[in-house]
Amino acid sequence: AVAGTNTLTLPASTGTLATTADITGPAFKAVMSAVTAISNAGTTKLVLDTEEWDTNSNYDTANYRFTPTVAGYYLITGSMFMSAATTSRVGVAIYKNGSEHAWQFMSGVTSAGGANPQVSTIAYANGSTDYFELYAAQNSSSSINAASNSVITWFSGALVRSA
Repeated sequence: AVAGTNTLTLPASTGTLATTADITGPAFKAVMSAVTAISNAGTTKLVLDTEEWDTNSNYDTANYRFTPTVAGYYLITGSMFMSAATTSRVGVAIYKNGSEHAWQFMSGVTSAGGANPQVSTIAYANGSTDYFELYAAQNSSSSINAASNSVITWFSGALVRSA
């Protein structure tokens, strides 16, 4: 660009600089319609059964998973609020193809307000069979509910670069 103009000048190039998928790839945000009980000392898939938006119909509200149909790199994020007054550890995890991919834990939660761990990662998806889910864990003496408030418990993803 030349100072004082609104013209973008690109260098001579062969090949594709950007495709429609680069600009309008799959993206979603899902929330819970009701609380999910998180078992003590185990992992529980969060019941994120309501889409706030889903640009390419890649989020499954029955299985609570995102299966992108464009190969590339995705920013996947999740947040979970648990209103536990005391627990030794609370965590939220992104699973890829049924296995742990990224975790975030909070330890020594003693606030009456609860805990709100959040996790994010950039992960490759092959555009056909790879999928992502959001899990939670806590370590207290009993099951604790994850809040269904869409501002503090959610799961989202978006294509950041096609393959």
